[in-house]
Amino acid sequence: MKARLLGGIAALVVAIIGTVLLFNYVQGADRRALANTETEDVLVVKQEVAAGTPASQLSQYVTTKTVPRTAVAEGVVEDLGSLGSKVTAVGLKPGEQLLSSRLVDANTFLGPARVEVPEGLQEITVRLSIDRVVGGKVQAGDTVGVFISLGDGASSAEGEGGSGTQLTFHKVLVTAVQFSSGQAAQTQGEATQASSKGALNADSQDKQTTSDSYLITFARNAVDAEKLVYAAEFGKIYLSKEPASATEGTSGVVNQTKVFR
Repeated sequence: MKARLLGGIAALVVAIIGTVLLFNYVQGADRRALANTETEDVLVVKQEVAAGTPASQLSQYVTTKTVPRTAVAEGVVEDLGSLGSKVTAVGLKPGEQLLSSRLVDANTFLGPARVEVPEGLQEITVRLSIDRVVGGKVQAGDTVGVFISLGDGASSAEGEGGSGTQLTFHKVLVTAVQFSSGQAAQTQGEATQASSKGALNADSQDKQTTSDSYLITFARNAVDAEKLVYAAEFGKIYLSKEPASATEGTSGVVNQTKVFR
């Protein structure tokens, strides 16, 4: 009986020693593989990074890893402090080396808050209160209907009396949406992601939800841009969300007579 007990204890000890030795062997595999290789420490992404993330926040997303010098990518970032106020130009995936080519100046970042201007069109920006931009739900890339209201004063500037409202432009492309401060407005997806990660503090949330006006930038031809400027100067502008599937239509200029007809 005692012999069997001692044998069992000995087997358990041998098993434990074997497990420890195997663990140490596996842990040292990388070191052995690099023993006769020139190596270099590089910054590697350890968790997904969204496009537009400031360089000042990257420390929480990257880690230092030792790799063979021959595997170091060209333009790898050696010091986060050297990036200044740059932001990520694209989303970064775990496992990739942090490259300077993937970061751009914040003021040149063309991200979810902006879309490219179609060839032949120009951009024009108007300031509108939140009730005139579908409750602040308009985003870059949306197409909108533009309603223009002109009063007696605006109409008389051209020698014509009366006032009215008209759905003047259909499916106008919105290329950028900003808060009145000039800060790029977040898309719904960005706001949800930032909120889930706790990236927005109470102050920034309050500024975004209580902002009394938005800067909406449209892509339009020269003639329509003139009309938008005139309306912004002498009348009022409302926007509707008008996706590609929306049916276009207008009853012309709506005035008091038409409203109560």
